[in-house]
Amino acid sequence: MQSFTFHNPTKIIFGENTIGKLAEETPKYGKKALLVSGKGAIKKNGVYDQVIAALRQAGTEFAEFSGVQANPVLSHTRAGIELAKKENVDMVIAAGGGSVLDEAKAICAGASAENDVWDFYTGKAEPQSALPLLTVLTVAATGSEMNGGTVITNEETHEKYGWGHPLLFPKVSILDPSTTITLGAEYTAYAAVDAATHLMESYFTCEDTDTLIQDRYVEGLIRTIVDVTETMIRTPDDYQARAVFMWAATLAWNNIAPSGVGHWCTPNHLIGHSMSALFGTPHGASLSIALSGWLVWYSGESGRNGAKLAQFGKRVFDINEPVTVRAAELAIEALRGWFHRIHSPTKPADIGVDDAGLLQVAENVEFCNPHWGMPQYNKDLVASILKLCR
Repeated sequence: MQSFTFHNPTKIIFGENTIGKLAEETPKYGKKALLVSGKGAIKKNGVYDQVIAALRQAGTEFAEFSGVQANPVLSHTRAGIELAKKENVDMVIAAGGGSVLDEAKAICAGASAENDVWDFYTGKAEPQSALPLLTVLTVAATGSEMNGGTVITNEETHEKYGWGHPLLFPKVSILDPSTTITLGAEYTAYAAVDAATHLMESYFTCEDTDTLIQDRYVEGLIRTIVDVTETMIRTPDDYQARAVFMWAATLAWNNIAPSGVGHWCTPNHLIGHSMSALFGTPHGASLSIALSGWLVWYSGESGRNGAKLAQFGKRVFDINEPVTVRAAELAIEALRGWFHRIHSPTKPADIGVDDAGLLQVAENVEFCNPHWGMPQYNKDLVASILKLCR
């Protein structure tokens, strides 16, 4: 295990009927908030009414900014920043899923800056301050409720970039599992794939080989995610399954899993982001496709990679195969089998992307790669990886 510094300042309020606690938290950060939300789901599931009631109870004024889309875009983010400045808000409250939280973080940074917010994503500027962020999570998946990361798509240039900063950690995140019960089977599956991929990125790409505690952490969480996802799809109103998954998704991407593993990278997010930027593919769907091919390529890289896949298959899917090469193959088949059972796509054709589209994805990855710092993933390699999907 290598040296590391771990710091996570977010206060989590977890459980049923906890949204009202927002009334206790907002006065700590000011008198006026910008309430950021998506395209109306929170008004259908009752979350909006609970948030508004809490703000009124606290005497917190608010302006509303809705319309955040899945794979949030730069133009809408800029509009939110303008509104935050115009209304002179003291804080931002994000009520929604990971996309809403991601855009809200960008608004927090952009409303406190003179430069354009995209400069933060391209590395041209660093924030000196940011508005405090409070979140009410309604879709468990991205872990954005307990990390300082944010992802935005520049729809003009087809660049989808992530960026993170300590100033962007939410001050408070309220997680009420009952708010996720209305999420349909399709996006429940995509949420599960997203959370599992977050864990797999550092697990499979880390440079350190002495990662017993991190491996067990990842394997346990993924096994849990696999188990409860099928329960959530089969029985959408199973509160305990929703609660377990909500906390698992938070734990999947809050900096615990990669702490101490040394250098690691996110090739599946790199490929998936390009897919989403070009074709609007749901994030989780793009990740199940990327993993379906990437793991085959990864398993052929070296004997160590095969051994790690074999370990993954044994501990997550109970695969007991003594021959490492075959055990690695069975692990990939088991993961793909899970994707198939929950109806998450495993090849570009599943989302209507033909060979020409596949090449577009590969070219976009190469175009965006300088920002990601993974130069080995050139267009030829990415195209070959995507052709391994099935």
